[in-house]
Amino acid sequence: MSTDTAHADTKAQIERHIANLRKLITPSGLFLASSHNVSTGYDKAWLRDNVYEALAFEYAGDWDVVTKTYHTLLDIFDKHIDKINWAITNKPFETWQYIHARYNPETLEEFWESWGNKQHDAIGAILYKLADFEQKGHSMLRDAKDRKTVQTLIYYICNVEYWHDADSGMWEENEEVHASSVGAVLAGLKKWQEVGGMDVDQDAIDRGQAALDTLLPRESESKFTDLAQLSLVFPYNVVSKEMAATIVENLVYHLAKDHGVMRYKGDAYYNKNTDGFSEEAEWCFGLSWLAIIYKMLGDDEKATEYLLKATATITKDGKIPELYFSHSNEANENTPLGWSESMYVVALHEVHGLR
Repeated sequence: MSTDTAHADTKAQIERHIANLRKLITPSGLFLASSHNVSTGYDKAWLRDNVYEALAFEYAGDWDVVTKTYHTLLDIFDKHIDKINWAITNKPFETWQYIHARYNPETLEEFWESWGNKQHDAIGAILYKLADFEQKGHSMLRDAKDRKTVQTLIYYICNVEYWHDADSGMWEENEEVHASSVGAVLAGLKKWQEVGGMDVDQDAIDRGQAALDTLLPRESESKFTDLAQLSLVFPYNVVSKEMAATIVENLVYHLAKDHGVMRYKGDAYYNKNTDGFSEEAEWCFGLSWLAIIYKMLGDDEKATEYLLKATATITKDGKIPELYFSHSNEANENTPLGWSESMYVVALHEVHGLR
């Protein structure tokens, strides 16, 4: 196959999965986590998922989609600014007093169910990307009000003392101090300090760095390795190349499977075994994530290997699921998962050098 033909095929693949993602965009510009008709609760908008789902459109150069998504994320924070301001002048002590993690995409109201909604990494992710866009000349900040909102988020995440404040992390589960959460916030604060224009407390950066250095290469006290740690390499690039290699080595050895990557050992979510302690589900986007990171680390052979594995998870109707049940060809209902689709698009761009 010629290079031109290969690139044309890759671009066609990208367009197919971009089309899957477009179906998850709501009128407000927010992405649903999965399809409108799922019964799993994934017909909602998560802060974190929107960051990861928008990555595909950033790579594809569709800035209209990216801009509308981030404008609506800023509108969410503005709608709840009184609550955030309260958390700046008072130390939150109940989970509901923290910024929530998911919202109604039409009303921008919080969902109030009691679950692990204290997720510092989601705030770090948005702060990081907003600063990244500033640096790249694609500012998402419309006016002084948006700038004030970003400054408020910075004050908020520093006031809750993210470096030692246990949160539910990327998987919305037990509260611990997570390396992936600390690293997300640290990356956001560092990036804004680099870009300028915001008041960023150096002490908050120093404490975050010290906490991250103490935790790594572990994810937390209870988890030796965790899929969430890949975020420290991409998109945040907040660890050294040597630490990135260690994180990847640990994760691949313990968690990588044929249809995806386990989130962590003992994951009970969609665990095929009724005891909940073995046969962990295999998350599809972990394969694309590894392809991206191997490319970053200069291992083209491994990058291609994991991209091919990610391609093998695509269903007959051209969608990428959230996960497959352990050692099976059975996907769960959250198909397509926006996050899976987006990471695959990014991996196609990175591995094939289309960016």
